[in-house]
Amino acid sequence: MSNAPGNVSLAKQLVDHPAFNIGNPNNCYSLFLGFARSPVNFHAANGSGYEFMADSVLRVDKLNHQVAARMVSAFTTFKQFDTKRQALMKAQLERIVATPGLSENVFEIASKSLA
Repeated sequence: MSNAPGNVSLAKQLVDHPAFNIGNPNNCYSLFLGFARSPVNFHAANGSGYEFMADSVLRVDKLNHQVAARMVSAFTTFKQFDTKRQALMKAQLERIVATPGLSENVFEIASKSLA
């Protein structure tokens, strides 16, 4: 995933691309974890990268708990960032943890991150 600003919208488009299969773990790792490694887009000041990633974690969790658990690990270092980004990341972790029907795998990682 490129570090060019504004790639949140591109990542959203890639999710809907016919070649992308959200049920394929390698597709998820490539797109979502690649996105999470983009300091410009995942850590966008407006929080759009965090929201996209949290939405993606919740979507994948319905299909594959283990893949979603690995994806949510992108949020585990939130305390290392500035207070604004910490608050934005924490809000997404709290939203994930509060989701009804969340898998134990994702809940464990997200809740431990908040502790």
